[in-house]
Amino acid sequence: MANFLDSEVYDLELTAIKDNTELRRLTVNTTSKSIIVIEDIDCSIHLSGTREIEGSKVTLSGLLNFIDGLCAACGGERLIVFTTNHVGKLDPALVRRGMMDMHIELGYCGFEAFKALAKNYLEVEEHPPLEKVKELLEKVKITPADVAEQLMPKKLLAYDKASRCLERLVQTLQNAMKVGRKEEGEGRNVAGRTEGLTIEVFYFIFPIRRITILDFFFSYLINI
Repeated sequence: MANFLDSEVYDLELTAIKDNTELRRLTVNTTSKSIIVIEDIDCSIHLSGTREIEGSKVTLSGLLNFIDGLCAACGGERLIVFTTNHVGKLDPALVRRGMMDMHIELGYCGFEAFKALAKNYLEVEEHPPLEKVKELLEKVKITPADVAEQLMPKKLLAYDKASRCLERLVQTLQNAMKVGRKEEGEGRNVAGRTEGLTIEVFYFIFPIRRITILDFFFSYLINI
């Protein structure tokens, strides 16, 4: 998103913020073209009131007021992204229309999504292992985050990083497929297996450039 929108990214850790006043001060001081990320919102704040962790006291009402104020009073192009693994824990006041405008569930990685990741991380669009990856992705369930982890070059892989990273991904997928076959043979239900994987729901709030962002994520979801 940051590359697509040419925006700065701010990772906001609510448990490290002292109170609502500091929350407001930090966010208002972000650049006018920015993406503010609050991960695991269900764990970052006690959604029925306050959460006190080592002196931190940020309330749900304070968070709601911050969102309203940022969208209404601040100019520029600010996008707020929340992630959670437990949608049911979120307060209805936080997820209502007008507060969070887009809800996206990220599922498993398909080949088109993989190609986008390979282009972003390795700058490749054509490579011999791609067909093997395509074949494996049709049989193995893996999240985009797990794929991206395999495509991040290590220092030791500086030489011919694309080939080595893709080979590492192929090996990971093959190992996952072997584990799946073993569990099927033992009679375990692996059809909906998500152990070790994270499926997150992203919530977006965007006061402007709505159509541009919607177009971007619509194409992304089709690729997945």
